[in-house]
Amino acid sequence: MGKPWFRVKRYGFGASLPCRWQGWALLIGFLVVIVASGVVFAGRDPMLHLGLVLASTAVVVIVSWRKSDGPWKWRWGDA
Repeated sequence: MGKPWFRVKRYGFGASLPCRWQGWALLIGFLVVIVASGVVFAGRDPMLHLGLVLASTAVVVIVSWRKSDGPWKWRWGDA
């Protein structure tokens, strides 16, 4: 599996900010897709914009889930 791109959260559910450059590249690419889709499609075809936002969000969630350093579960911290 290699080194993790994201650390799991200490409190709550899911992953926190990236811990490797690949995770940062994924998030920056996600932001570029969202902004570019908004600039290009939001005024002309909002449903296409919504579809791109949902699809790219799903990709980020799946990749961050698979590239985390532990299982996603609810965490209460160290205690």
